Amino acid sequence: MELIWLIPALPVAGFVLLAALGRRIGEPRAGAIATLAVAGSFVASVAIVFTLAQEPEGSRQITQTLWTWIPADSFQVSFGLLADELSLMMCLFITGVGALIHVYSIGYMKGDPEYARFFTYLNLFVASMLLLVLGDNLILTFLGWEGVGACSYLLISFWFTEPANATAGKKAFVTNRIGDFGYMLGTFLVFVTFGTIDFLQIDAAAPGVSSGTATVIALLFFLAATGKSAQLPLFVWLPDAMAGPTPVSALIHAATMVTSGVFLLTRLSPILEAAGWANDLIAWVGAVTALLAAGAAVAQNDIKKVLAYSTVSQLGFMFIAIGSQNYVGALFHMITHAFFKALLFLGAGAVIYSMAHEQDMRRYGQLRRYLPVTFATMFIGWLAISGIPPFSGFWSKDEILAGSFQVKPAGQLLWVVGIIAAVLTAFYMTRLMIMTFAGGTEKWRTAAPESLPEAPTGSDDHADGAAADHPAPAHGAHDDHHLTPDHTPREPSALMLGPLVVLAAFAAVAGLLNLPFADQLHFLDHWVEPVLEGQSGLPPAAVQWVLALVSIAGASFGVLFSWRVYQRHRVDPAKIEQPVFAHAWYIDDSYAEVVGGPGEAAFQGVADFDHNVVDGAVRGVGGVTVRAGEITRRLQTGFVRSYAFGIGAGALAVVVFAVVRMSL
Repeated sequence: MELIWLIPALPVAGFVLLAALGRRIGEPRAGAIATLAVAGSFVASVAIVFTLAQEPEGSRQITQTLWTWIPADSFQVSFGLLADELSLMMCLFITGVGALIHVYSIGYMKGDPEYARFFTYLNLFVASMLLLVLGDNLILTFLGWEGVGACSYLLISFWFTEPANATAGKKAFVTNRIGDFGYMLGTFLVFVTFGTIDFLQIDAAAPGVSSGTATVIALLFFLAATGKSAQLPLFVWLPDAMAGPTPVSALIHAATMVTSGVFLLTRLSPILEAAGWANDLIAWVGAVTALLAAGAAVAQNDIKKVLAYSTVSQLGFMFIAIGSQNYVGALFHMITHAFFKALLFLGAGAVIYSMAHEQDMRRYGQLRRYLPVTFATMFIGWLAISGIPPFSGFWSKDEILAGSFQVKPAGQLLWVVGIIAAVLTAFYMTRLMIMTFAGGTEKWRTAAPESLPEAPTGSDDHADGAAADHPAPAHGAHDDHHLTPDHTPREPSALMLGPLVVLAAFAAVAGLLNLPFADQLHFLDHWVEPVLEGQSGLPPAAVQWVLALVSIAGASFGVLFSWRVYQRHRVDPAKIEQPVFAHAWYIDDSYAEVVGGPGEAAFQGVADFDHNVVDGAVRGVGGVTVRAGEITRRLQTGFVRSYAFGIGAGALAVVVFAVVRMSL
């Protein structure tokens, strides 16, 4: 247990080494070093979990204070790590999935001129996320929180020579700063309320907090989580995060940044227990986000954009669980989502890599003939995210929906919204699989880019720009990054396929972590139960069975209807892929209109006021002073007779004044 510090320290060491010597180390050794650093962190996490599991249930919270970070009179902040059931569970899938993404990246980034810089950022990203989940106080967690935000900017805009990519990175950075405002205010209020920012001390004092104070704290930290975990109204940065290399998309969407908001609220569950209606708000924001994002995914043609909106939607399910105080359900879905979403993103990367970096699914079709391993692994990911039993996504999603069903007063309506979002998930993921791997024809041989309808503004432009700067795949299938009719797709290297196979296995069986059939099968529930406060129960077993059957029927309907539309062509896709979906309900477009119109005018007005009024006042004072000096300077002649005359005149004036005063 004394080696807890190794978990974040190994990726930090990899970052420092690559930052100093990365260019000299070169390819592929820089990638190998970065991968070994994260893999070592995974091994350390596994070892500590096994050690912790031997301890009695009430003795599994281990703190390790490395040094006093901020000594300010009575305000002391330690640089300390908290290893408990929650933080170590997070460490396992962050480092496990992160290591697989690193392995994949060795193959995917081959030939990139900034190969070492990419892995430098990737190690720092993982280290920041580990610090976020292991920090024993709010300020240290905030350091990791800001670290993943900075790394997301660096990685999303990795190919920054393309303006669209740089813009996407800035958009992610600025949007997340809005959420960070909530985190800082929440931290201040926690300190004022409890006199501490230490998580264990907050947990101990939380039962005595008033409902009003707890509600405000919960809302502030929910604002923070809304930014990091991409919920309404701050979700707009995540689809544009596709501008980064595909492994970055997998890391952000599956194992790191977007899960931090769910983790934070779960860590603060003792406060949420007393937060009253704030929990209802959290649940309904999650439900509306899940539904709107699923609708947007229905009409996206960029394969990565489909998965991006899917991530926003799946995070919405997690927030439904948080608001329902079903924290185990949220964590369960976080774990299964990490596996199947990393699998789907890396599988999409393999498809893009083999298709001359073309990301428009309208130019795919019949790729299962050329990419059998990629197809087989993505097939498992598709079934998992669609909620088809016995794959992992079915168990975790249904636990969330079952938990929401009994929320008072409108749990049934919350469940209905969740079911509709789940049906849409099955629909758009089946659409993705058909357009990519089936569809009847090899469309890149017949559909020239200029023959396709123009993509909606902000929908595909960032990703297309990113592809232009990416090096050609090593297999030499193309040299110019343009898909031509004579192109022959090929499976990528074993370095890219290996992680897909491993992730597919976990996406298939991760549901075993928390099966609903018997109490002894609730492994995840029993593991994290000591850390959680206010965990709600689930409906009776009979009700759960009925809800599960409805969920299975809904997922099956989504799959079959999508098959009817895109494979059998019995329904015109244009009737479904409405512009409002393609433009993601015009939310991002509306933001752009406001920021680019009234917002820009308002900021220009502020700048003009500053220049003309504030600066004008300063310049005016300076001008008056200069003019007064020029007038006064005329009195300084340098002649003694002038000064004597002045003294005499002044003395005479004083005498006259005194005589006049006396006479009065």
